[in-house]
Amino acid sequence: MSLNTQIFLGTILGVGLGILFSQLGPETEGVRQGIYFCGIVGTLFIDLLKMVLVPLVFTSIAVGVANLRQHSQLHRVWISTLGFFLLSMAAAVLLALVAANGFQPGKGLSLDLFQGVNQNIAAKQMSFAEFMANFLHGLFINPFAALAQGNILAIVMFALLLGIAIVMGGERYKNILRLTQEGLELMLSMVGWIMRLAPLGILALLAQLLATQNLEVLSSLAQFITVVIGTILVHGFIVLPFLLFLITKISPLKFFRGAREALITAFATSSSSATLPVTLRCAEQHLHVKPSIAGFVIPLGATANMDGTALYEASAALFVANLAGIELDISQQLIVFFTTMLAAIGAPGIPSAGMVTMVMVLQSVGLPAEAVAILLPIDRLLDTFRTMVNVEGDMIGSLVVQRLVKEK
Repeated sequence: MSLNTQIFLGTILGVGLGILFSQLGPETEGVRQGIYFCGIVGTLFIDLLKMVLVPLVFTSIAVGVANLRQHSQLHRVWISTLGFFLLSMAAAVLLALVAANGFQPGKGLSLDLFQGVNQNIAAKQMSFAEFMANFLHGLFINPFAALAQGNILAIVMFALLLGIAIVMGGERYKNILRLTQEGLELMLSMVGWIMRLAPLGILALLAQLLATQNLEVLSSLAQFITVVIGTILVHGFIVLPFLLFLITKISPLKFFRGAREALITAFATSSSSATLPVTLRCAEQHLHVKPSIAGFVIPLGATANMDGTALYEASAALFVANLAGIELDISQQLIVFFTTMLAAIGAPGIPSAGMVTMVMVLQSVGLPAEAVAILLPIDRLLDTFRTMVNVEGDMIGSLVVQRLVKEK
């Protein structure tokens, strides 16, 4: 049985087991033990992926940049990558604003849902200028501290500079390049071992998610959930595949067949960083993206290309405004447009990371930061969908960049 088939079966069994646990009741002794066991297995799977994450990101970006021997090629890759990231995120935020203005989720819901939860929220008051200063400061730190702390964005920057230095040095640094390439091959071998546990890990994660979700809170926010999920699916299954076909002429069906393994893992883990090893594997082996392109675009996209997160935060800002009875005019929605893109770039690729930057988006238009309380009960569910679209955007970005920089 192929790994894709095993992952698919694990997904079906995980959903069925989670629904069964939810029906029996999490308070039941057997169900409680089952959820506890699923939590151990799911955490183990994610921790194994995170174990290889830092060395994989470092070696893949350094090798990817170093393999772009000519400066013109490196320049084209940079421009193409950043251009596509900005285009896809702008399309996602624009789609979210149109849908939120059209369906107006949140009108008529009771604000009593905030009571009792605000006491548990310690939202940090951070202005736009402070956020920008902290974001830029976090890009350039001690590389050894970044490696030890798992600061992915700082690791990306250092690996990028190292790769450029190897390119500039030419033959003088060929031994360092060879060592880095062997390190990358070693990490990919370890990823292959870890992926044998993927079906069981995904089963456990989905079962735990469905068994512990508060369905009563979900029902009270059904309209907002429907609008967000629907908008995310439109972006993931219509907008991004359209951009892919428009630029590369690759059929969406062929793409989804090759990307299925990574998309399912992203949906189960809600972490684009934890899914990164699987994403690289799918891009290089199934979608036939050159390692030099995939190793540069995908790790960078895992931290800087968050279509789903940007879309969700824009929708949530208008949802909170509706709850508070505030009408956002065009200028305020433009602020939301740019702020969500910046916040999505700064959001780490970990579960529920968007909640960290959501405070900045709300305060940019004068909404109360405490409003994130209403989003906490449903964030984990929506996080699965938006992470899947985040990962999809990274893989499509690698295919688009490969097509745009293809040598004559």
